[in-house]
Amino acid sequence: MSDKIEYLADKVHVHRWPQESPLWDDDTKKHLDKTINQNLEKKKIILGEKSIQIQDTIFTNLDKIGISVPFFKNECTLITESQFGNLSAHLHITIKSGNYLEIFNKLISWRINFHKL
Repeated sequence: MSDKIEYLADKVHVHRWPQESPLWDDDTKKHLDKTINQNLEKKKIILGEKSIQIQDTIFTNLDKIGISVPFFKNECTLITESQFGNLSAHLHITIKSGNYLEIFNKLISWRINFHKL
């Protein structure tokens, strides 16, 4: 398996999690909204051994990684807890493209190889 997985996600949402974690300042919220949450273009995702890069933001300390293909939908979603800098976040990354099952299989292999449950 390659060290990295790269693909374009159709929908990505990043929010503060857990709720008792430190609040995000306005500049952080604006940056994430502009580049990720409210950006309707596909987002470049790069999964490394210990990180996920979404656009220009790198998330580390990945925990509780879930990967699913919802019933009745042609899509795959990765959800995980993470950190960027000293801030905590929850990532929701969805791909709806025709190769979503191929990406799903790569994500499962990535989780098995690098993030033991």
